[in-house]
Amino acid sequence: MFKSDFVDMKDRLLGKTLTARERDIPRFCDVLIIGGGVMGSAIAYWLKWRTLDGLKVVVIEKDSTVIEKNPNSFKVRSYRDSSTTLSVGGLRQQFSLKENIELSLYTADFFRNIKEHLSVKGGDPPDVQFNPSGYLFLSAEDTAHTLVENARLQRSLGAKVELLSLEKLKEKFPWLNTEGLFLGCHGLENEGWFDPWSLLFAFKRKAMSLGAEYVEGEVTGFNFKQGSEYINQDISSEDVKHLEGAQVKLKDGQTINLNCGLMVLAAGPQSGEIGRLMGLGAQNSIYTAPIPVEPRKRYVYSVHCPDGPGFSSPILIDPSGTYFRREGLGGNYLCGRSPTDEEEPPTDNLEVDYDFFESKVWPILAHRVPAFEKCKVKSAWAGYYDFNYFDENAVIGHHPGFCNLYMATGFSGHGIQQAPGVGRAVMEMLIDGEFKTIDLSRLSFERYIEKIPLWESNIV
Repeated sequence: MFKSDFVDMKDRLLGKTLTARERDIPRFCDVLIIGGGVMGSAIAYWLKWRTLDGLKVVVIEKDSTVIEKNPNSFKVRSYRDSSTTLSVGGLRQQFSLKENIELSLYTADFFRNIKEHLSVKGGDPPDVQFNPSGYLFLSAEDTAHTLVENARLQRSLGAKVELLSLEKLKEKFPWLNTEGLFLGCHGLENEGWFDPWSLLFAFKRKAMSLGAEYVEGEVTGFNFKQGSEYINQDISSEDVKHLEGAQVKLKDGQTINLNCGLMVLAAGPQSGEIGRLMGLGAQNSIYTAPIPVEPRKRYVYSVHCPDGPGFSSPILIDPSGTYFRREGLGGNYLCGRSPTDEEEPPTDNLEVDYDFFESKVWPILAHRVPAFEKCKVKSAWAGYYDFNYFDENAVIGHHPGFCNLYMATGFSGHGIQQAPGVGRAVMEMLIDGEFKTIDLSRLSFERYIEKIPLWESNIV
């Protein structure tokens, strides 16, 4: 019996009558996950996979989503503004950090066995529609050494990549203009793209089938207890807070207190703001440091180019950061690039700037692949990166200022492809007290407090 059952029993003994809606919404859980995108749902899945009925897991998601509780007829109306569903959905091992390479290798293996992991009895087997066409990173002469060093590390960890000279690039990709290039690196296995919607809903459906509960609402505040018997013996209880629970505003306007034993922050671009609600960033001791995550808006353009690169075209990353990938088989492509600091657009809306395509994306595309000279924009959308402005890398693990707060945020554009491994890693931290499968200890919040950045050079 969970604590929430005792709360309900107490209310009945006191004569308090609960509405059906109030009875349906949990008021206590063992683990409260803030954020129901792919990261939060992956964490919920792994926790329930490991503990089944031994742990009550609740996920708070503020997006306007309607969910049928029967997992066999699982339906979702929309995750309209979710960073997950607005992602391009790339999977690559071409990173510069060991942790990022290992996490993406783990995802590739997870995808191969996804039916075993995420199938739900009576439901259709999950299919993330993985296209294994690889990534092709291109470099000029002055940055070629970085590509070589990265490839050496990637191979040492089991990634299958090949370095391509200009001659090899021309031979393998005859549609490519190699002017200004010196070297390329092509992923031969376990790289490509997938459908973000399918991955999110496969995780969510499976987590719900195992007993995870989703509450549609927005976190507006927190309740605290000073100190706790769970505090690490190396940390003074006077310096550490205990998050008793979250204040959640439901869709109907009602605000409830949802108490928990442990809390996981996986709120993507909103993680920094959620941290401020916890008091992080205030000028006092270990709470001075905010969570260094903020939303950064990125545009994705869908273009039609009937004479563009064919079926075997990889996701191409130009030295400028401009990228494209094939979308289906009808001459359609997705493309974009990250803006410079001076070009960063406002984040108070998800409106698309089509002039950015005309002036910043299309000229580079048409230069690198001449066939794109004749492409036409069909549609576009904007989404948010959960951008870590400290070092553009994930923050994963325990927060030293709270005895019961854990984080998985700040992925800066590569979170969706790492969700399977990160979800498992957070589960291991909560259940085992340490990372078991992949050591992610270097990605802890302590590096921000100590001002020791861990830079990832291959950010797209």
